[in-house]
Amino acid sequence: MSSKIDYSLPLEYQTEQNRLNILGFWIFLGAEIVLFATLFGVYGVLYQRYAGGPTHQDIIMIKDVLIQTVLLLTSSFTMGIAIFEMRRQQLKGLIFWLVITLLLGAGFLFMEINEFIHYVHLGATMQTSAFLSSLFVLLGTHGAHVTFGIIWAIMVIIQLLRRGLTPTTARKTFIIGLYWHFLDVVWIFIFTFVYLKGMVG
Repeated sequence: MSSKIDYSLPLEYQTEQNRLNILGFWIFLGAEIVLFATLFGVYGVLYQRYAGGPTHQDIIMIKDVLIQTVLLLTSSFTMGIAIFEMRRQQLKGLIFWLVITLLLGAGFLFMEINEFIHYVHLGATMQTSAFLSSLFVLLGTHGAHVTFGIIWAIMVIIQLLRRGLTPTTARKTFIIGLYWHFLDVVWIFIFTFVYLKGMVG
């Protein structure tokens, strides 16, 4: 029964309902992988269709992209510390590291928005070329996921402050941790196949 608690397991896995919810989220991440794989596939087909507009080398600010990468990968590390604190039953530590994670994620989003503004000032919009359309959709979809992750994590923090650490709040925290790590993995692919590949031609 879902109400039966197994204290030998980590807090987020102690009820059958929690285990099923976590399994369901892994399945959801499988669907997300298909989504991003499709976007990468579209980008792979269109990334040299410039239509006389700006190319990778014309628009990409590699230093800013490196900062974005450091911010997001560091946020993955701090999310890992947050889950570690949760496993230690340290609510204050958990919330502290979740907040740090969100600040790093917000910094990433701020820089990505500035990146888009930079593109537009250069005349690089979605309507300019197939390359830019695929680029904006790929980056925008990832950015939208990060935005949703920040909002979601804020809601989890509010629940932690109100209810403390319970099997339910631990499960929600663990799931947002999985989601955040997934976004970081996607960014590694974006950094490699969009930015690095774009710089070398």
